[in-house]
Amino acid sequence: MKKDNYREYYLWGKKVLEEVNVPEADLDARYLLEAACSTTRNTLLADPQRPLSLEEEECYREFIEKRKKRIPLQHILGVQEFMGLEFKVDERVLIPRQDTECLVEEVMRFLQDGNEILDLCTGSGCILLSLLHYSNHCTGIGVDLSLDALKVADENGEKIRNLPHPNPWTKDTVTFIQSDLFSELENKPFDIIVSNPPYIATEVIPTLMEEVRLYEPRMALDGKEDGLYFYRRIIEESPRYLKRGGMLFFEIGCDQALLVEELMKNRGFKEITAVKDLAGLDRVIYGTWYEI
Repeated sequence: MKKDNYREYYLWGKKVLEEVNVPEADLDARYLLEAACSTTRNTLLADPQRPLSLEEEECYREFIEKRKKRIPLQHILGVQEFMGLEFKVDERVLIPRQDTECLVEEVMRFLQDGNEILDLCTGSGCILLSLLHYSNHCTGIGVDLSLDALKVADENGEKIRNLPHPNPWTKDTVTFIQSDLFSELENKPFDIIVSNPPYIATEVIPTLMEEVRLYEPRMALDGKEDGLYFYRRIIEESPRYLKRGGMLFFEIGCDQALLVEELMKNRGFKEITAVKDLAGLDRVIYGTWYEI
């Protein structure tokens, strides 16, 4: 295909990605072209005849070649929007999903000024950092076993820390700790524990789309034999780290609500509630701890 201008490069990129069955090839081709040319979504309509410089052309070709290999769009661009904020992402962390915004939104319904939050399996830090950004005087600890993931979370923490906020963060607002769940934590209680743990059964992982199976960290996906390994551990241990009336929130797989509810009920959690996402699928479950 002859390519003389912005629109023609977009059509070329779209065709290349369609030929290898990349999902949403049209959107990906546009996003990558905008990134290569530092343009906006309006350029394709407002200035389709815009020429590309040699550097822009080379950058776009490189982006398209990477996407052909099913490298995730977010890894190529290096960022993902989540809760209206921009987070750095790469192969060290799970890419934040829109479904997970449902988890953040549910926590925010109960979050009060000054609450202390624990985020287990924090990854990029997107859950904890979003909660802290949209609240006042709250503090949080993000925990992950992966030191590589924590390096990304630290970078995101510095980025979000420097955004405008009516109550500027202090050095104690957010802390990231390498820990196998609770193992390295002091025995102090939190108002809220939140987690999007690995919850995909091991045998299902080979069936996932290439973008996930090949390029996202297996540690962030693998929930062991039945996908419930981390729920069991967190539910069993979390009461020692919750204040009376404290709440435990999880993201769950769409077929796990009843199983996780039973685990929480057996441990003594009350007021257990499952919440559906925008697609009508079970996505979040939470409960309250009243025992002492």
